[in-house]
Amino acid sequence: MFDRILIANRGEIACRVIRTCRRLGIRTVAVYSTADADAQHVRLADEAWPIGGPRPAESYLRGDAIIEVALRSGAQAIHPGYGFLSENTDFARACAAAGIAFIGPRPESIDAMGSKAAAKALMERHAVPLVPGYHGDDQDPAHLADEAKRTGFPLMIKAAAGGGGKGMRIVRDAEGFAEALASAQREAANAFGDTRVILERYVEHPRHIEFQVFGDTHGNIIHLNERECSAQRRYQKVLEETPSPFLDEARRERMGAAAVAAARAVDYVGAGTVEFIVAQDGEFFFMEMNTRLQVEHPVTEETLGLDLVEWQLRVAAGEPLPLAQDAIRATGHAIEVRLYAEDPEANFLPGSGRLVSLDLPRASAHVRLDGGVVAGDTVTIFYDPMIAKLIVHDRDRTQALERLRAALADTEIVGPKSNVAFLERLARHPVVVEGRIDTGYLDRHLDEFLTGDAAPTDLDRFAAATAFLLGDEATRHAPAADPHSPWAASDAWRLGHPGKRVVALMEGGRRHEIDAHGHGGDYILHLDDRACTVSGARLGDGVLSARFDGQARRVPIAVHGSRIRLHDADERRWTFERAPAFAWTGEETAGARQLVAPMPGRIVLVRAAVGDSVEEGQELLVMEAMKMELALKAPRAGTIESISAAQGDFVDADAVLVRFAETA
Repeated sequence: MFDRILIANRGEIACRVIRTCRRLGIRTVAVYSTADADAQHVRLADEAWPIGGPRPAESYLRGDAIIEVALRSGAQAIHPGYGFLSENTDFARACAAAGIAFIGPRPESIDAMGSKAAAKALMERHAVPLVPGYHGDDQDPAHLADEAKRTGFPLMIKAAAGGGGKGMRIVRDAEGFAEALASAQREAANAFGDTRVILERYVEHPRHIEFQVFGDTHGNIIHLNERECSAQRRYQKVLEETPSPFLDEARRERMGAAAVAAARAVDYVGAGTVEFIVAQDGEFFFMEMNTRLQVEHPVTEETLGLDLVEWQLRVAAGEPLPLAQDAIRATGHAIEVRLYAEDPEANFLPGSGRLVSLDLPRASAHVRLDGGVVAGDTVTIFYDPMIAKLIVHDRDRTQALERLRAALADTEIVGPKSNVAFLERLARHPVVVEGRIDTGYLDRHLDEFLTGDAAPTDLDRFAAATAFLLGDEATRHAPAADPHSPWAASDAWRLGHPGKRVVALMEGGRRHEIDAHGHGGDYILHLDDRACTVSGARLGDGVLSARFDGQARRVPIAVHGSRIRLHDADERRWTFERAPAFAWTGEETAGARQLVAPMPGRIVLVRAAVGDSVEEGQELLVMEAMKMELALKAPRAGTIESISAAQGDFVDADAVLVRFAETA
């Protein structure tokens, strides 16, 4: 076994590898960019070395700098994590040339599976089922258009060199092919440095089921069961689970055998994942093989009681696999969701900024958290905005979903907008609860998972105000000889006056002032022209119980200082911030006359010109941020007065990009 390894990654996966190494007594070496100088993986490692600037190309993609640090620090091996250099053949070979073990597959295996086109051809030779399509070398747009017609529509365009949803487009007819191809190639070039694509017949309403495989240098290859990842948005996995609610034992056995056959075709060593697309009738097809550890590997670990990072280390050190295929025994059901800094209500716009507070559920035998940030850390624009992975495990799927819902209810992220409320709705949705979701469901029915125009009711605001009042009394209670004296509670009582307190709530940028009379759980509340009588209010064990105008109600609620989070009768999440009880006015904005950058990024296309008359919602520019393309659309109809950005420009968040002429 190794004594010291370098982790060529950052964030959650770097922290994950460090934890296993600590348990095994292996010293760890971290590397970091200037943006990550104070990151968690830097703090947790035994030592940490700087490798360059904030952009991945200046740091985490610099294999030469990473190998130099490995040599200088005395690391015997490099764990690449996932993303960055984890599937880079040149880096794997450079490690070998430097006498450093690469904790991953052989370069030849990465090469064989790194190109989707080459992998499809290889799988065809080894009788692994394939979706009909084109994966040839001729990438001339006219030839690709001809192949698209031959394959038939609908079809999928996929980047040949990568995955993760980058460079993928569904094309419904020949008319839309050219534009979709150009967009997919741009995104593929940015994400992978390679514009090559493959074409596949698009399987309608498919499921995504993958198999974890493991091989060693002694010729052993096994699978560690499946993970279903059908809950996806724009080809990005949102929820992963094992076992799949779709598979029966016979189909599981056939797919597992196909996964092992795929791994044997490339003489696979280490951790890998064979991904299949599964039609509604159960027919399955090879999609791709990821030659690395997957983000969702914890659900496999939870059901099998294994540490797959430890397996990676042992295999890379030359040891045989710890278990044979017939010794793999799964128990219970595990589910993982990814907590992201993103705004689901704004087309999942990636977020950045300081995590003012990060309240996560307590880890237990049933709840696991794999994270790479803590409160006070910053989610930067340069990397994936994942905050943490939440994993639950219980005896069956129903119980695991209950665990997931409870854990999400205990989660609160303040700072960048997050997807927590979206995940809560996902975990309650019938299509998930019943195990019927397919890979396109979220994109087809996204409105079912978003708040949209919904807003908290006055009753929700009264509940929040009641919780704040109870909290005030608990912290400000003044002891007195006579507990019935008005001086025994600081409820604003004054001689000759009924006493009034003002609870000011901020919610969604709006201020609400609630006048309150009373104390001890009995109040009369006024909000504008609405009055509410509250009686018998008590707060405990995360629940506010009270009678509102005589109607008993129990409200799940969490109080975090000046912030309250509650769930309404429809289980929607609302957050209220306590504000100072004085007058407040918002500021007027010129948003309707201008289009601003929603976040820092690079302008890749300008689709309009000064003087153009445009319609509301018309695409004006395309921005690349966090490796994704974002379409920036006109906020109103009008005439363009000026455009402040050109193709290739890097712009800051809130930078004015387009101004519209004033209307007469």
